[in-house]
Amino acid sequence: MKRCLTWWDLIWFGFGSVIGAGIFVLTGQEANEHAGPAIVLSYAVSGVSAMLSVFCYTEFAIEIPVAGGSFAYLRIELGDFAAFITAANILLESIVGSAAVARAWTSYFATLLNREANSLRIHTNLREGYNLLDPIAVAVLGIAATIAMISTRKTSYLNWIASAVNTVVILFVIIAGFAHAETSNMKPFLPFGTPGIFKAAAVVYFAYGGFDNIATMAEETKNPSRDIPIGLLGSMSITTVIYCLMALSLTMMQKYTDIDRNAAYSVAFQNVGMKWAKYLVALGALKGMTTVLLVGALGQARYTTHIARAHMIPPWFALVHPKTGTPINATLLIVISSAVIAFFSSLDVLATLLSLSTLFIFMMMAVALLVRRYYVRETTTQKDLLKLIILLLIIIASSMGTSAYWGLKPSGWVGYVITVPIWFFGTLGISVLLPQQRKPKVWGVPLVPWFPSLSIATNIFLMGSLDSQAFIRFGVCTIVMLVYYFFFGLHATYDMAHQQRKTESLKTIDHEDTKANLGP
Repeated sequence: MKRCLTWWDLIWFGFGSVIGAGIFVLTGQEANEHAGPAIVLSYAVSGVSAMLSVFCYTEFAIEIPVAGGSFAYLRIELGDFAAFITAANILLESIVGSAAVARAWTSYFATLLNREANSLRIHTNLREGYNLLDPIAVAVLGIAATIAMISTRKTSYLNWIASAVNTVVILFVIIAGFAHAETSNMKPFLPFGTPGIFKAAAVVYFAYGGFDNIATMAEETKNPSRDIPIGLLGSMSITTVIYCLMALSLTMMQKYTDIDRNAAYSVAFQNVGMKWAKYLVALGALKGMTTVLLVGALGQARYTTHIARAHMIPPWFALVHPKTGTPINATLLIVISSAVIAFFSSLDVLATLLSLSTLFIFMMMAVALLVRRYYVRETTTQKDLLKLIILLLIIIASSMGTSAYWGLKPSGWVGYVITVPIWFFGTLGISVLLPQQRKPKVWGVPLVPWFPSLSIATNIFLMGSLDSQAFIRFGVCTIVMLVYYFFFGLHATYDMAHQQRKTESLKTIDHEDTKANLGP
């Protein structure tokens, strides 16, 4: 692909790919149902967890600057099976994420027209959560994908413009929100208790999910070792601060019980007497969600391209159009699948499934980073490899134990006395007992193994805060993924590897024959 992006492009891509449906829609939903005014802490918790994952992504993106993102990194470090499970979750995240944003786009568009959020959807007698059909979401997805297929550079220009407009609206929301703030609206601060903070944090994690799209653009970045760390860390730091300020301004402007679930900011401004402002906010939200769809169409297609290059899905999806220099087939796969889901499924159904899938991927990335630092094939001894596997299992199991205990007894403490020290000593074991076999050449995650281990623990903890329905949907999707892998993906990747070995051996024979014919 064409190398045409700089760190400036990546910061705006990061800003554009993250700030959209999450903050404008999920803030109202989660403040109203789970967190109350403490939604600001939910965004802070999710932001810290996302930043830990950003560190892991940054090191991989510099060391392995290819378009495949987390799929490529996990395939190199953990092998084909782990990579396929992650690849399937990436595709699921891409499809569901785009569908969720497109559904939110329709809600805010209705608000802009001074209508009720669901008024533009077709009401049916289907099951609750799937009974509001959304043709506008389908159209928006199609337009965004078409722009992304035409040119990466032109999409970048459009993203700059839309993100600049979105920035102005966000600043207005924060300043005007605090100008109409009532401290009495912040009481009670924890109406749903501490569990509500983490339950909301797990759902709003969706709002941070777009940053991994930047890592997929390494193949199109002029100077990956410099541009990607600036782009990823810069955009995520700015985003976290903005999210917390926006969440705080909303809950200070309006009582959490009165916050509208679908178009929170627009309705809040209307209720404080700034009716004209609701149109500005709705327009800004639409701009933000449009950039999320644009950047998502770029990044998701590049993920899909790399997965197809590995033959885990048909290689036809890996083709890059000779004129546009973009992966049109991969883009079509994502947008058509997203459009079908967006047409039927409501935002709350999509958000929990998306958050669970995203948290799983980020947890796997942290595991892969530890494997990369402490294991090198044919260098690491079998004894050290066994130690690494045991200590990783201890970290993961203790993190799951902490998460499970939190779900069963949120007010208890006995379980943490057991699980947290086990996690600590598991991480300490990696630090003390194992030598680092590979250190990054340019930039790497600080405080290894502590940062990656903490990323594993926080991601698993947030996963455990989601409801059982999210796990049921996730389990069904995982079973479908495994069936596909064992009946198709496994054979395709084996055939590809066999073909590569055959090609390499033929090249070796040809080279030796040439040398023999040329003589000494």
